[in-house]
Amino acid sequence: MDLEELKNNHNTSYFAEMLLKLEREEAEVREMLAGDDSLHEMAAKELKFIQEERERIEGQVREILDKNREDEVAINEVVLEVRSGAGGDEASLFASELAHMYEKFAESQGWLWRVNYESKNDLDGYKEASFEIKGKDVFKKLRFETGVHRVQRIPATEKNGRVHTSTASVAILPIRKKVSIKIDPSEFEMEYSRSGGKGGQNVNKVETAVRIIHKPTGLDVRSTNERSQLANREKAMRILTAKIEQLEEEKAAKKYANTRKEQIGTADRSEKIRTYNYPQDRVTDHRVKKSWHNLPKIMEGGIDEIIKDIDSGAVSQLASEETKAEGE
Repeated sequence: MDLEELKNNHNTSYFAEMLLKLEREEAEVREMLAGDDSLHEMAAKELKFIQEERERIEGQVREILDKNREDEVAINEVVLEVRSGAGGDEASLFASELAHMYEKFAESQGWLWRVNYESKNDLDGYKEASFEIKGKDVFKKLRFETGVHRVQRIPATEKNGRVHTSTASVAILPIRKKVSIKIDPSEFEMEYSRSGGKGGQNVNKVETAVRIIHKPTGLDVRSTNERSQLANREKAMRILTAKIEQLEEEKAAKKYANTRKEQIGTADRSEKIRTYNYPQDRVTDHRVKKSWHNLPKIMEGGIDEIIKDIDSGAVSQLASEETKAEGE
């Protein structure tokens, strides 16, 4: 077990200290034994006791971690963000197509889909957008969608028939009932403006749209589609909290990157995870090294098989890592 990781988890930090204490006791017994062979029988009993105690504590830790995983994937509310990357207008169009794909998938699952914020270019593509999704197993099914999605195709404006490569990033932010961080009011600033979107005349006449900037991280969150400033402010704070939590998770994942280079779902939106190749009618996920065909169906929300295959790959990889860790 990784004691540093256990120490950083408030649910297991107490057990990490107990395991460290047992490590010190074992070292003392072995040092004592090295200096006096006559203590062999007593030392053997002491070492057996230490080993049994360690196994008991590690069993408790595994139960806690398993429960944490179950609670984590049971989250039924997320914020999905899309943002255009390299590729100009084509990247913005691809970002809007990804949002459409997830909206259609949400519809097929019976989930609630709502717009938080949209910023479009002249071609109606997304420069960036944020959506709220609620429903059973929403985080469990979408948790591995975070990362860079790449498209390869011939844009409609391309006269020479060349295939262009563009990117868009996706972030899945779980909205937890219990948050692990608290934001100091002095660390953020709020801006208010007119929403100018759907929601009736009141939205357009009153400054209901909210933008929150978290000064220590530079994170920027907007909520524009609620009918009141208070509702937009509350939603923006929930999203900001989720973003900061994700940032902490990214840092933790990168800390152990040397031993987990191939790990699925590190919550890092800079990782290239998937390519949508239109000329070959193929979608490839680079983490599980698997491809699927029928892009028109996939882009209309037909991603059930992709999500199941990636989830299966993540579960088998996690089991492999745990087996390896136990053997070390």
